[in-house]
Amino acid sequence: MSDQKLHIESRLAQIGSVEEPVTGAVNYPIYQATAFRHPRLGQSTGFDYSRTKSPTRKVLEDAAAALESGDAGFACSSGMAALQTIFTLFSQGDHLIVSLDLYGGTYRLIERILGKYGITASYVDTNDLDALEQVRQPNTKALIIETPTNPLMMITDIESACTWAKRHGILTVVDNTLMTPYFQRPLELGADIVIHSASKYLGGHNDVLAGLIVTKGKELSDEIAFLHNSIGAVLSPSDSYQLMRGMKTLALRMDRHEANALAIAKHLDAHPEIAEVFHPGLPDHPGYDIQSRQSSGNTGIFSFKVRDARFVEPILRSLNLIAFAESLGGVESLMTYPAVQTHADIPLEIREAVGVDDRLLRFSVGVEHVDDLIADLDQAIEAARVEIEGGQE
Repeated sequence: MSDQKLHIESRLAQIGSVEEPVTGAVNYPIYQATAFRHPRLGQSTGFDYSRTKSPTRKVLEDAAAALESGDAGFACSSGMAALQTIFTLFSQGDHLIVSLDLYGGTYRLIERILGKYGITASYVDTNDLDALEQVRQPNTKALIIETPTNPLMMITDIESACTWAKRHGILTVVDNTLMTPYFQRPLELGADIVIHSASKYLGGHNDVLAGLIVTKGKELSDEIAFLHNSIGAVLSPSDSYQLMRGMKTLALRMDRHEANALAIAKHLDAHPEIAEVFHPGLPDHPGYDIQSRQSSGNTGIFSFKVRDARFVEPILRSLNLIAFAESLGGVESLMTYPAVQTHADIPLEIREAVGVDDRLLRFSVGVEHVDDLIADLDQAIEAARVEIEGGQE
């Protein structure tokens, strides 16, 4: 049976298991080498210098490409390094259209670094084709989509947006970090490039920093390969091994992340101290139908707003099992305050316009027992209520 006919759970578990023909090692080795011998003048084993290609990294990159139904994969030293590699496709005077509710690091890279080189961006709801048309310019080169967005979980109809972009000769880049190829494969829906902060769900254990790019089409793949090698922000052999190790259990973890997050979102949706819950698995979420159509499941991250901003600090201080920490996608549950952490670089007026205000908390739900997580949330919220209201009913 070919790999492509196997279910994704089997393909994940078998990453690198048949790639080492000499010893038959079922875990592909770490080739901690930067240089490789040439058999003779004009000949190569396929590996010359590890910045260009490394055996361990290649196994990871090939696996990533296959999982995303792409033609080529590229492993980078971080998610931001992967973004920067993609952004070097563009030149002075080029214009980008970008998701409105955006990770703060991406906004910082676009505005404070790309802006110095004459690249501009417009931020819109990428699910609104009229809005896309209004901001499109003759020099628009790419549509950059997060779906779901971070942290407000806005959903874009990937196929519809990609069809629009192709009609205008615009490249489509989709950040698939929150969904992973286990639940969503944008290249199958018409995207040109998929990007991951692989430090998150793909690695899954808060122990490796990595980024992945997957491309569709030979010309684009060759161009990214040139940029990846030239810029040199590549993933090390040891981190490539660590990332592959994490990816082997992706299916198991994502099923648990999804189940836990949805159960907790439903619990908070009925909580008297919670004003609003942003989770695309809730039927009243505006992107529920699109998400159900284009994805086979949901991520393990969602956000919610407390009814009173004064609750935020005592909730974060009172958590016991759940850690107050940045990042997401690991087996451990983490809670983040986007307004002062992940989205602090986005101007206040933009944050408030999209709803990232001082009442919003983002919850990366881990794989702990869901009852324990709910109990920790409930006691932290109650501790905050007692502190703020003095225990008054």
